[in-house]
Amino acid sequence: MCKVLNVHRSGFYAWLKEPQSNAEKDNVRLLEQIKASYVQSGGVYGSPRITHELRRSGETCGENRVAKLMKQAKLRANIGYKRRYFKPSTPHIAADNHLQQQFVVCETDTAWVGDITYIKTYEGWLYLAVVLDCCG
Repeated sequence: MCKVLNVHRSGFYAWLKEPQSNAEKDNVRLLEQIKASYVQSGGVYGSPRITHELRRSGETCGENRVAKLMKQAKLRANIGYKRRYFKPSTPHIAADNHLQQQFVVCETDTAWVGDITYIKTYEGWLYLAVVLDCCG
Protein backbone atom coordinates (compact mmCIF):
# COMPACT_ATOMS: atom_id res chain seq x y z
CA MET A 1 0.00 0.00 0.00
CA CYS A 2 2.87 2.39 0.76
CA LYS A 3 4.31 1.84 -2.74
CA VAL A 4 0.94 2.50 -4.37
CA LEU A 5 0.39 5.70 -2.36
CA ASN A 6 4.08 6.69 -2.71
CA VAL A 7 4.45 7.10 1.08
CA HIS A 8 7.31 6.03 3.32
CA ARG A 9 6.54 3.24 5.72
CA SER A 10 7.73 5.27 8.71
CA GLY A 11 5.39 8.10 7.76
CA PHE A 12 2.47 5.71 7.46
CA TYR A 13 3.14 4.19 10.89
CA ALA A 14 3.57 7.67 12.42
CA TRP A 15 0.19 8.59 10.94
CA LEU A 16 -1.36 5.43 12.39
CA LYS A 17 0.01 6.34 15.80
CA GLU A 18 -1.24 9.96 15.64
CA PRO A 19 -3.50 10.79 12.67
CA GLN A 20 -3.83 14.50 13.53
CA SER A 21 -0.67 16.59 13.19
CA ASN A 22 0.41 19.24 15.68
CA ALA A 23 -0.40 21.98 13.16
CA GLU A 24 -3.89 20.56 12.70
CA LYS A 25 -4.43 20.44 16.47
CA ASP A 26 -3.23 24.03 16.73
CA ASN A 27 -5.65 25.06 13.97
CA VAL A 28 -8.56 23.41 15.80
CA ARG A 29 -7.62 25.21 19.02
CA LEU A 30 -7.23 28.53 17.19
CA LEU A 31 -10.55 28.06 15.38
CA GLU A 32 -12.34 27.69 18.73
CA GLN A 33 -10.89 31.05 19.81
CA ILE A 34 -11.83 32.59 16.45
CA LYS A 35 -15.43 31.36 16.80
CA ALA A 36 -15.62 32.72 20.35
CA SER A 37 -14.40 36.14 19.21
CA TYR A 38 -16.73 36.06 16.20
CA VAL A 39 -19.77 35.26 18.36
CA GLN A 40 -18.75 37.85 20.96
CA SER A 41 -18.65 40.54 18.25
CA GLY A 42 -22.11 39.57 17.07
CA GLY A 43 -20.76 38.31 13.74
CA VAL A 44 -19.46 41.75 12.80
CA TYR A 45 -15.68 41.22 13.06
CA GLY A 46 -13.69 39.97 10.09
CA SER A 47 -10.21 38.46 10.04
CA PRO A 48 -8.29 41.73 10.70
CA ARG A 49 -10.19 42.57 13.87
CA ILE A 50 -10.28 38.98 15.11
CA THR A 51 -6.51 38.74 14.55
CA HIS A 52 -6.08 41.92 16.60
CA GLU A 53 -8.26 40.50 19.39
CA LEU A 54 -6.32 37.22 19.42
CA ARG A 55 -2.98 39.02 19.53
CA ARG A 56 -4.19 41.17 22.43
CA SER A 57 -5.04 37.99 24.33
CA GLY A 58 -1.51 36.65 23.76
CA GLU A 59 -2.08 34.38 20.76
CA THR A 60 0.51 34.39 17.97
CA CYS A 61 -1.22 34.16 14.61
CA GLY A 62 -1.29 35.90 11.27
CA GLU A 63 -4.21 37.55 9.54
CA ASN A 64 -3.98 35.23 6.52
CA ARG A 65 -4.14 32.16 8.74
CA VAL A 66 -7.18 33.54 10.59
CA ALA A 67 -8.81 34.41 7.25
CA LYS A 68 -8.16 30.88 5.93
CA LEU A 69 -9.61 29.25 9.04
CA MET A 70 -12.64 31.55 8.98
CA LYS A 71 -13.23 30.72 5.32
CA GLN A 72 -13.03 26.98 6.02
CA ALA A 73 -15.51 27.38 8.89
CA LYS A 74 -17.74 29.58 6.66
CA LEU A 75 -17.53 32.55 9.02
CA ARG A 76 -18.01 35.91 7.28
CA ALA A 77 -18.29 39.39 8.72
CA ASN A 78 -21.75 40.88 8.44
CA ILE A 79 -21.29 44.11 6.56
CA GLY A 80 -23.79 46.90 6.86
CA TYR A 81 -25.92 47.92 3.96
CA LYS A 82 -25.13 50.60 1.43
CA ARG A 83 -27.86 53.15 1.03
CA ARG A 84 -28.91 53.57 -2.57
CA TYR A 85 -29.64 57.05 -3.76
CA PHE A 86 -32.12 57.32 -6.58
CA LYS A 87 -32.59 60.42 -8.62
CA PRO A 88 -36.34 60.79 -9.01
CA SER A 89 -37.66 61.40 -12.50
CA THR A 90 -40.58 63.49 -11.25
CA PRO A 91 -40.57 65.74 -8.18
CA HIS A 92 -42.45 64.48 -5.15
CA ILE A 93 -45.49 66.36 -3.98
CA ALA A 94 -45.46 67.08 -0.24
CA ALA A 95 -48.69 66.71 1.68
CA ASP A 96 -50.29 69.81 3.11
CA ASN A 97 -49.41 70.66 6.71
CA HIS A 98 -52.87 70.69 8.30
CA LEU A 99 -51.54 70.78 11.88
CA GLN A 100 -49.29 73.86 11.39
CA GLN A 101 -46.86 72.34 13.96
CA GLN A 102 -49.56 72.32 16.66
CA PHE A 103 -49.23 68.75 17.94
CA VAL A 104 -51.25 69.21 21.14
CA VAL A 105 -54.85 68.28 20.36
CA CYS A 106 -57.71 68.03 22.87
CA GLU A 107 -60.03 65.67 20.97
CA THR A 108 -59.31 62.08 19.97
CA ASP A 109 -59.39 61.00 16.33
CA THR A 110 -58.80 64.51 14.98
CA ALA A 111 -55.03 64.50 14.34
CA TRP A 112 -52.82 61.55 13.50
CA VAL A 113 -49.09 61.38 12.76
CA GLY A 114 -47.12 58.51 11.29
CA ASP A 115 -43.72 57.35 10.14
CA ILE A 116 -42.17 54.33 8.42
CA THR A 117 -38.65 52.91 8.57
CA TYR A 118 -36.84 49.72 7.59
CA ILE A 119 -34.49 47.55 9.62
CA LYS A 120 -31.90 45.07 8.31
CA THR A 121 -32.07 41.65 10.01
CA TYR A 122 -30.59 38.23 9.35
CA GLU A 123 -33.78 37.13 7.58
CA GLY A 124 -33.90 40.25 5.40
CA TRP A 125 -35.50 43.68 5.60
CA LEU A 126 -38.28 44.38 8.08
CA TYR A 127 -40.53 47.40 7.72
CA LEU A 128 -41.82 49.23 10.78
CA ALA A 129 -44.75 51.62 10.46
CA VAL A 130 -46.14 53.70 13.34
CA VAL A 131 -49.36 55.74 13.47
CA LEU A 132 -50.11 57.78 16.60
CA ASP A 133 -53.06 59.85 17.73
CA CYS A 134 -51.86 63.31 18.82
CA CYS A 135 -54.43 63.56 21.61
CA GLY A 136 -52.46 63.50 24.84
